[in-house]
Amino acid sequence: MALHFVVESASDVAEGGIVSLTGAEAKHAAVVRRVRVGEAITIGDGGGVWLDGRAVDVSASRVDVQVTRRTVIDAPAPRLVLVQALAKGDRDELAVQASCELGVDEIVPWQAARSISRWEGPKAAKGRERWATIVREAAKQAHRAWIPEVTTVVSTGQLAQRAADECVLVLDPTAELRLSAIDPDGRDLVLVVGPEGGIAPDELERLSAAGAERVRLGDTVLRTSTAGPAAIAVLSARLGRW
Repeated sequence: MALHFVVESASDVAEGGIVSLTGAEAKHAAVVRRVRVGEAITIGDGGGVWLDGRAVDVSASRVDVQVTRRTVIDAPAPRLVLVQALAKGDRDELAVQASCELGVDEIVPWQAARSISRWEGPKAAKGRERWATIVREAAKQAHRAWIPEVTTVVSTGQLAQRAADECVLVLDPTAELRLSAIDPDGRDLVLVVGPEGGIAPDELERLSAAGAERVRLGDTVLRTSTAGPAAIAVLSARLGRW
């Protein structure tokens, strides 16, 4: 499979044109992956534009690629959204990375009541930027035409508001309804994953009162780093993506 890179300016390039990798992308292509003249490469803009091409000039600071085919890929619908509670260590980041590779379309950081990690003040912007970088690299690895958006961190109240227009599914190991039994109705599917200590009872009540559905994955309890990716896999199959 051809190597894949992301260049925001790719959306302006037509078939037969030249798109250039510069900066970190050029270094990664030429120095790390050792791209050679004539090698097949794919390039995307992260927003649906997909370019197939071949390298025509390679240096450590610049890789020029001639486009042989240009394709515009529609955004997935309905979308899969992961609401990931902030967790200690890198457990939330592992969930974000794997979910992106598995096909999530939006990632929402959630400041849950039991989250040990706190995104406050400047740390909120820094945390979002960190997650966005993880998502971008995971999307490149998975050769995705669309790079998921990482939103600003939300509170439980803000999360509850989404239930008015979207199908909000709260992963709860004590729920009676299995996630695999969900029948998608065309609305975006929003998966809510709690922190290490689980979702607090009052949060479950607030989300349920707003219209969210409590669901479980199976008979076992998964870590916060694995529950989201597992749920994304289940719903991808239900939606016919896989």
